[in-house]
Parts: sequence; C-alpha cells; structure tokens
Amino acid sequence: MGLFMDEHTIEGGVSAADVAAAHQADLATQGAYGVNYLKYWVDEAAGKIFCLVEAPDAEAANTVHREAHGLVADKIHPVSEHA
Repeated sequence: MGLFMDEHTIEGGVSAADVAAAHQADLATQGAYGVNYLKYWVDEAAGKIFCLVEAPDAEAANTVHREAHGLVADKIHPVSEHA
C-alpha cells in the first residue's frame, strides 16, 4: 500500500463545506478499491485541496474521486511519512 498526496485546483475558489461533502463521498466509496482517505486540507480562496490517501496506486485513489464525485486530482504525488 502506498501513501499519496493529491492536489486539486478549483477555479474561482471552493468552500470547506463542499470539500467536506466530497470527502464523505470518498469515504463511502473507498472500500471497493482498497483505498483509505486519511486527511485533507483546503485553501478556500485559492481553490486548492490536498488529500492524503493510502492506496494500492495513484490510479485507485483517482478512481475513488471519479466515482464518488467526479473531481479527480490534477496531480498525485507519492509521499512517505517521517516522524
């Protein structure tokens, strides 16, 4: 299982409430793909969203977004956790 940080850009900004709803849709969908969305961060004014996710691969993570709400990531970066 890999760890990934994905990045979304929403032109015109985004509301934290809309991102929270999308995250709930991800959580409801993720199990079918062996994915675990862990945490997300939002910059409402800039329209930036970052999601931390455990997944078999980047495509599985994006598949959950696509199926859950249609907002696939612009970029997905493999990351590692350090204490």
